[in-house]
Amino acid sequence: MSGSSVPPEGGDRADQPAHRRTDYAGAIYGSILAASVVATAGTGGEYPRLQAVALLMITGLVFWATHVYAQLAGERIVGQVWSWGEIRRIGVHEWSIVEAATLPAAAVALSAVFDMSVNTGLWIALGIAVAQQVMWACLGAARAGASRGLVIAEGFVNLALGLIIVAAKVVLKH
Repeated sequence: MSGSSVPPEGGDRADQPAHRRTDYAGAIYGSILAASVVATAGTGGEYPRLQAVALLMITGLVFWATHVYAQLAGERIVGQVWSWGEIRRIGVHEWSIVEAATLPAAAVALSAVFDMSVNTGLWIALGIAVAQQVMWACLGAARAGASRGLVIAEGFVNLALGLIIVAAKVVLKH
């Protein structure tokens, strides 16, 4: 789960301000979430464009809020009291989940500008979600000091996960 306040060895420093750290796990998770939403949207036929955009963004926001709450609940269990500063810190740290939904949602919205069908916009959004998932995994591994081979392996693992979601969309569509 994302949201750990202690970064991996060689990763972002825990003493950096929250706005300067990237939550790679949250970005990867948010990208997988966006890909999953896109994969299931429109499986029963043509899907309204605005509804697809709203579904992507609302799902990202709900999962972000869920992650924030889970982190806070976990801290309460170990005896830490919530403060507005702590709520804000965790909210900022987990925000990458919402950000990961933004480009796929924009792709669906902008598909209208280019006179594409909603289905084409959804496929483009799915490609973007998988590509950003792979990118965030590789960047996170590199930032953590992983070897080039491990960075490539991270990329392939995340590509495989993304392609499973693509395959699910193909199967569900037909």
